Amino acid sequence: MTPHVAQHTHRRRSAVDGRTTRHAGHAKSINARHRVETPFGWGKYARPLKQTMRRGLDRVAAQARLVFASYNLVRMAALEAA
Repeated sequence: MTPHVAQHTHRRRSAVDGRTTRHAGHAKSINARHRVETPFGWGKYARPLKQTMRRGLDRVAAQARLVFASYNLVRMAALEAA
């Protein structure tokens, strides 16, 4: 099984060659990765997931749920506007 990782082509050769990126499965995997990673990046950028001040799994989980719920609200507003 080939790992579906992103190509790093900025100023150097990528370790992922063209044979891997040519397949439709690779594009689907990259799309799914982007869909999963975007909310986490959004929550870490100037928001409380970067360094939480909560202690305990329940409190941190509640904070994460709140951040991801707010991400969904922002996303829904953007989709409605489009």
